[in-house]
Amino acid sequence: MRTESLCPCCSSKDIHTFLSRRGVPVHQNLVLCSKKQALAVTRGDLELAVCQSCGFIFNIAFDASKMEYGADYDNLQICSGMFSEYIDALANSIVQGAKIQDCQIVEVGCGKGFFLKKLLTIEGGEKNKGYGFDPSYEGDVTDLDGRLQYFREFYGPNCTDIRADVVVCRHVVEHHPSPIELLRSIRLTLGGSSQARVFFETPCAKWILRNNAIWDFFYEHCSLFTEESLSNAFALAGFSVEKIKHTFGGQYLWLEARPQEEGNAIKGSVGETSELANIFSQKEAQFKRTWFEKIKTLKSSGKVALWGAGAKGVTFANLIDPEERLIDCVVDINPNKQKGFLPGTGHPIIEPRELKNFKIEHVILMNPNYWDEVQKLLNHLYSGINLIACEER
Repeated sequence: MRTESLCPCCSSKDIHTFLSRRGVPVHQNLVLCSKKQALAVTRGDLELAVCQSCGFIFNIAFDASKMEYGADYDNLQICSGMFSEYIDALANSIVQGAKIQDCQIVEVGCGKGFFLKKLLTIEGGEKNKGYGFDPSYEGDVTDLDGRLQYFREFYGPNCTDIRADVVVCRHVVEHHPSPIELLRSIRLTLGGSSQARVFFETPCAKWILRNNAIWDFFYEHCSLFTEESLSNAFALAGFSVEKIKHTFGGQYLWLEARPQEEGNAIKGSVGETSELANIFSQKEAQFKRTWFEKIKTLKSSGKVALWGAGAKGVTFANLIDPEERLIDCVVDINPNKQKGFLPGTGHPIIEPRELKNFKIEHVILMNPNYWDEVQKLLNHLYSGINLIACEER
């Protein structure tokens, strides 16, 4: 169990706890076939602290022994046409925009491998070779006539026999309790190669705080970054940061770097993060009450559903309706989650076509990025339904 009194990134003693939640589900993306399973999920405590020196946010109470990413874990997002377009654009920005062609690409934490395969199959990437590393990977270990290989292990110093021109790591570092160790391990594996390119994507902590997104703080994400803390961590690990920007409507951070003997960070203001965390801490209870009353009012005029059985939806339901009294069901377009039950609360997960059978009048959309896609689908399936976004569009 992690109980540091020091920042895991910069080792500062100047840290401040700003959020405390007891007994939250440790996994938000489990596929659970019964309500009994859903109610019996493993739980842990969320004690988020912010480093006043670098802006890094982490769960002091995180216990890695509770985590188990197995076959029943599914966070696949490419069922959405909108997200697939985003992934295509991101892959294109790497292959064509950054001119990553005729290269050996390593993906750290490749999951099911769809993004790495995209980097080898889109226009310009046909001569790239790919190596995916993930202990939880399931599927064939080779693809594309041997151009693509998968390894069910962590990427680290034992993998130096595979030369990496490019390292890609998307939505992995936020799951790691010691992110600086992960970055240093990658840096050590790259050795003296100053020409290697490194691309990282991770959620933006400032976006969560600024948007009062109480449903975006959950157990799986034990390490959350701002622009400043992510850039600083890479510099400390021996990288020179070339670019850091917001993507996916501001929700994600995208970083590009190269290995250097003495890394450098892109400077920024850390004080804003501490201030935002302090405001969030003071108003979290109010945010929860506001949403409870809002859904209670909606419920008085018709049945209510959430759209999205991923991390946001699971966290929202556990915070606002833990006893399954206000929200009638959760909608998800991932077929693997449909007919299952939401971790921690047991809300049934349905496919969009079932909204009419459930007589749903109000749908709360957990991620406003999908507004146009969801509204179009609802108009086709079930016109007249009241769609409500959790955050401002």
